[in-house]
Amino acid sequence: MLDAPPLALYIHIPWCVRKCPYCDFNSHEQRGPEQHRAYVDALLADLEADLAQFEFARDRPIVSVFFGGGTPSLFAPDLIARILDGCRERLYFVDDAEVTMETNPGTVEHGRFDGYLRAGVNRISFGVQSFDDDKLARLGRIHGAAEAERAVKEAQDAGIGEINLDLMYALPEQTLDGALHDVERALALQPTHLSHYQLTLEPNTVFAAKPPPLPDDELGWDMQDACQARLAEAGFPQYETSAYAQTAHRCRHNLNYWTFGDYLGIGAGAHGKLSDGSRVVRTAKLKTPKSYLAKTALPDRLATLAPIPERELAFEFMMNALRLVDGVEAGLLAQRTGLDPASIAPIITRAVADGLLVDDPTRFQPTADGRRLLNELLIRFLPDKKHVG
Repeated sequence: MLDAPPLALYIHIPWCVRKCPYCDFNSHEQRGPEQHRAYVDALLADLEADLAQFEFARDRPIVSVFFGGGTPSLFAPDLIARILDGCRERLYFVDDAEVTMETNPGTVEHGRFDGYLRAGVNRISFGVQSFDDDKLARLGRIHGAAEAERAVKEAQDAGIGEINLDLMYALPEQTLDGALHDVERALALQPTHLSHYQLTLEPNTVFAAKPPPLPDDELGWDMQDACQARLAEAGFPQYETSAYAQTAHRCRHNLNYWTFGDYLGIGAGAHGKLSDGSRVVRTAKLKTPKSYLAKTALPDRLATLAPIPERELAFEFMMNALRLVDGVEAGLLAQRTGLDPASIAPIITRAVADGLLVDDPTRFQPTADGRRLLNELLIRFLPDKKHVG
């Protein structure tokens, strides 16, 4: 019998103003806001159908909510309020539930943050990416640096205390000084959290078809190391592969993912992961807004409903847990997967010997080399790789 892990809620808003050339997320350029209200109705019908199908989730408290996209800030505050009110009617939220909304600085009108706060949003994640207007233009972003700074300050003035800034590095023709300058501009805005990740060329994107001139791997590593050191010096230690936060301001929603917690996923293309006491199930909704809206309360709204095979659970667990700098307690493996830790003991022993895991029987924690060579470490937990050192 599996322990019931914390339960979170992911809400996907699939529209954006313009698709960025590097983006491989399930996002679609908006033709107009006419479908927003219909989509809110669809989200709540989707949630109701999930709770009927996975009834065990109805009695578990929601610890966090995350509006992702796309661009959730395209939705007016009254629509975000309708969504959250409808979710609270169907689910119990803990008193201090973290409610995050991703925001594009170019889509937020003056005064909207007051409305989002009244709706129940208490954490904003800004997709800034860079404070260099030339780099923003090359990334296809619809905002400039000054607009981003203004939006962050408006959110803070509205009383939203938890602010994350998304930054990218290894941008087209970016220098080390340019990457550090972005970090300095971000720190000057006094956020509580920073996400800092490398631009990569994802399949089926414009950048993959027509690659821009990017820094080489060595310069990319130098950028990561230098920015990581500067963030630590400023009181933002790294706690996950791409996440840095002040003490007590780590993203609880993402920590739930990384510790193999459960989450309901509603919306077009939204993914979920649920444990019913005997198995762990992955879900995914129909991907396109049109197909999702057409079948939102029907059983076939689920594009995927599949238990994770027992032989794959160790990899799935470690793929999340080993992203954390501090790793996780070893006992969490059995609690979240039902696996006997002895089943992966040979892999752990070899990874410790190779300097990829810390030699601590009470924790699964990557070393500095393990974090740098994370993919090499994770592949060892694949079912057909267990014999590989």
